[in-house]
Amino acid sequence: MISEVTMPSMGADMTEGTIVKWLKAEGDQVGRGDKLAEVETDKTVVEMEAYAEGLLRKIVVSEGSLVQVGAVIAFIGDADDDIPEVATAAPAAEAAPEAPAATPAPAAPAPTPAPEPVQQAAPAPVAVPASQGGRIKASPIARKIAEEKGVDIAAITGTGPGGRITKSDVENFTPSPGFAVSGGRSPVVLDGSDTPLSSMRQAIARVTVRSKTEAPHYYVTHEIDMSAAMTFRRQLNEALAEEGDRVSVNDLILMALTKTLIKYPKWNSFFDGDKLIGHPSINLGVAIALDEGLIVPAVIDIQNMSLVEISRAVRDLGKRARGDGGNLTQAELTQGTFGTSNLGMFGTDTFSAIIVPPNAGIVAVGTVKEKPVVHDGKVVVASMMNATISADHRVGDGAEAAVFLGEFQKNLENPARLML
Repeated sequence: MISEVTMPSMGADMTEGTIVKWLKAEGDQVGRGDKLAEVETDKTVVEMEAYAEGLLRKIVVSEGSLVQVGAVIAFIGDADDDIPEVATAAPAAEAAPEAPAATPAPAAPAPTPAPEPVQQAAPAPVAVPASQGGRIKASPIARKIAEEKGVDIAAITGTGPGGRITKSDVENFTPSPGFAVSGGRSPVVLDGSDTPLSSMRQAIARVTVRSKTEAPHYYVTHEIDMSAAMTFRRQLNEALAEEGDRVSVNDLILMALTKTLIKYPKWNSFFDGDKLIGHPSINLGVAIALDEGLIVPAVIDIQNMSLVEISRAVRDLGKRARGDGGNLTQAELTQGTFGTSNLGMFGTDTFSAIIVPPNAGIVAVGTVKEKPVVHDGKVVVASMMNATISADHRVGDGAEAAVFLGEFQKNLENPARLML
């Protein structure tokens, strides 16, 4: 049976994509999940997977073509299957020619006016440098106005007799960018021109507006003592040094969040009208800042990974997100079930993130900072970090989000739990 291959949606905001490269040729055998083509979206290049198996009978859309989501781009089937004709967009109808306008009767020629005498224009004043021999020639009133305006009179070109600077010269003078005013200061001139948004910036705008419009966000913040986690990380990295692996603070955060989602799977679902649709796996989205903007690819099936495997997966995800060593897969870009965002490397203490639709939430973490805290009645220095969950109120209430974040906190404050 012949199967249509259509341009898939690689994100909530995607309306079209470009076929960058076909990874299979006509006549090749294709299995479910095989990489079929590279597709460029507004944000990145994604490897599109096949959802049918058989022979790639026909490629309808050539490389480099921009295609609407849902449009047929290829057919997969058996060797003896008939390939249907693909309807092509009809060309835009040409506008009907307009009826010729009635030609007005020619008007009688107007009498030619007698030529007026031509007056010779007065010569424009010639600008002459006002400084000669180190002395600036300027009228007293011109000097007074320049002083009041904070203008260096030496920068003004005079139009008076012999290049003398007049009152009107000072009043009409406009400093150029970088012009020094009295006191040694230079005026600040900003670029006030419009900046067109890139396609990626437009995509981010659509997704974030949709999220804040559809999902009623609320926020819960906990302060987490990371002292034990930092010690655990240092000891673990010492043990991993010979193998060339290294675990980051963010890796610990992802593992702690995965453990929390396993215990509270409600937050690994999404709202759908009269029900919550759960996911059989945890695909944890990791916000990655690129020069062009933000993307949130997911670590697929993170619940089955060890801490070291998570570390390796996240490094690989970051490289491919930046075009180093391959492209992101369709699943990584579209099948995230919960999100994370970390601005700790920028010294940010606390922030709240916008939920990636249709996820139920996202946890935002700030920097780990040493600060005085009270433990057992004593003031000690501890490594503290703030974590904020942005939660969809349709999925759960504030108390539930607080319990969820409390479990996340326990996992980080008792890092041995991460190894269970």
